[in-house]
Amino acid sequence: SPQQIFGAASKTYYPTVEGLDPKSVYTVTIMPCTAKKYEADRTEMENEGLRNIDAVLTTRELAKMIKDAKINFAALEDEKADPAMGEYSGAGVIFGATGGVMEA
Repeated sequence: SPQQIFGAASKTYYPTVEGLDPKSVYTVTIMPCTAKKYEADRTEMENEGLRNIDAVLTTRELAKMIKDAKINFAALEDEKADPAMGEYSGAGVIFGATGGVMEA
């Protein structure tokens, strides 16, 4: 799934580019489906003893955390977004097609 592909990249590619120890990278995803929690916990979803995804929050859990913290997005100052993992390849546009994940 895209979640697991991202997780694998966050523990392999990203640490290499940034000169980090992969063990220091903690990857959290926010997903609408609780099944993603179980997917991330599968033993097959590890590389060299590191879980690809360390934690999964559902969108409901995140919404509750935001509400509990009384965060008012309208009152926050604008900031420039960081580049995350840098430039993109455009391969993500094929995820919705049959075999798209395999092609990417």
